[in-house]
Amino acid sequence: MSYESIARLAGDVKENVNKVIVGKEDIIDLLLIAFITSGHVLLEDVPGTGKTLLAKSFAQSLHLDFKRIQFTPDLLPSDLSGIHFYNQKLGEFQFRPGPLFTNLLLADEINRATPRTQSSLLECMEERQISIDGETMKLRPPFMVIATQNPIEQQGTFPLPEAQLDRFLFKIKMGYPTTEEGVKLLHRFRDSNPLAELSAVAGDESIQSAQRAFSSVKISDEVVRYLLAIVESTRKRDDVAVGVSPRGSQALLRAAQVHTILRGRDFVAPDDIKAMAKPVLCHRIALRGISRTAGQAERIIEEIIHQIEVPAEADLSVQ
Repeated sequence: MSYESIARLAGDVKENVNKVIVGKEDIIDLLLIAFITSGHVLLEDVPGTGKTLLAKSFAQSLHLDFKRIQFTPDLLPSDLSGIHFYNQKLGEFQFRPGPLFTNLLLADEINRATPRTQSSLLECMEERQISIDGETMKLRPPFMVIATQNPIEQQGTFPLPEAQLDRFLFKIKMGYPTTEEGVKLLHRFRDSNPLAELSAVAGDESIQSAQRAFSSVKISDEVVRYLLAIVESTRKRDDVAVGVSPRGSQALLRAAQVHTILRGRDFVAPDDIKAMAKPVLCHRIALRGISRTAGQAERIIEEIIHQIEVPAEADLSVQ
């Protein structure tokens, strides 16, 4: 698939989602980037800001098998993966697949489940497979997890550990709509639910072609060094306890490659790295003591971007 075809596919999906979702253009772009790179997304905001509606609209636009799990403290790993049960009629054990066997999984309020259940997602998110009773089962591609969590509610929740957060390509805050967006939202949902009338605009073949093609986007050595300078700076700051891992570097590169395509170019520029830095890196750094305040991670990444010298335009050519 050509880069132009990928950009056109993304534009069609975005236009379709916008029939339901008002505003949130940047967030839809990030969802598209995550999906094309086979990444996962953590949506964080208060209830009622449209997280579930966005996930459903996205899945319906791509003609994906969609399942939603409400995470609760009593949820068990087998509730996600499935179980082997004895079929008395056939006289044998059979496997009943759980909701993880899907294309797009909405893990609603993921931080309400216990660490044991949260950790059951690690294998499927990273390796696209599930191990059950000693047997490894591959998940059918494409596979994406969109998880949600409420940042202000602490009672009865279990914060995601760093290892789990590192599996998410992006951590995104939905935010409230503006007044104008609120007016459009009320009018749009006044008489009916537009989600019920939403049809798919892309199929499995075009989706998987896009997921295979994006990685050939060119990037010069100078831009690679610029990316690594940003990542390595997170490991040297006194207010950062744990910096970005090599997995985070790879995630930033993949996100920048797709961002490049959506902007109509065939090579990664420093602006693509800058645009993707905060959603990719902020949740991958662990802050020290007094630095652990709301928005501090974003401010740290912004400071680093301003401090790192941007490669000259003449250095961006790829041999």
